[in-house]
Amino acid sequence: MRTSLTIGLTGGIASGKSTVQNAFLELGVPVLDADQVAREVVEPGSPALAEITREFGAQMLLPDGTLDRRRMREHVFSDAQQLRRLETITHPRIRERMNTWRSAQTAPYCVLSVAILVEAGMIDLVDRVLVVDVAEQTQKARLCSRDGIDVVLAERMLAAQLQRSSRLAAAHDVLLNEGALTLVRAQVERLHRFYLQLAARGTPTAPGLRLPDPVI
Repeated sequence: MRTSLTIGLTGGIASGKSTVQNAFLELGVPVLDADQVAREVVEPGSPALAEITREFGAQMLLPDGTLDRRRMREHVFSDAQQLRRLETITHPRIRERMNTWRSAQTAPYCVLSVAILVEAGMIDLVDRVLVVDVAEQTQKARLCSRDGIDVVLAERMLAAQLQRSSRLAAAHDVLLNEGALTLVRAQVERLHRFYLQLAARGTPTAPGLRLPDPVI
């Protein structure tokens, strides 16, 4: 039987979404990471990579024929029109793969981890939206440290994303990721119990959780 509940996990760049999705994986929950799907759809020999090469030029490829993701990222995050051109090529293919994966799941619930779930119009693929939230200053610091980029590029990347308030407005559940890893795992465990209950009851749109808060 097909899974009865699909959670859309999202969050701004460097919010710690990967940490949260890994915590769900550790609990045995099926998780599909859209970032991995995005890499797969532009593998050498793929129609998407051929189209990207035609649109943006061979300079976007590394010597081994793979996409130079860092150069492409720097290119599109400095120009919203270029970003839309890239998304027109990749998003339909990513969406198709995610939909196929979701339809094949049989666990009580599964998770689609998509950084741009809201702005890419993919909410219709999920029953609930879980937002991993952090302050913008935290995002900026983590982004510079993680990717080895300067503050200027980090600010451009943040500016190109959906506003934090808009993402939160779309959320059913919110996990604040400003604390220790142990706290994040405890919050995910509580969400896990909550989602199992929703799946069993068949009530995917029940009132949500805002974590951390006192555990009941």
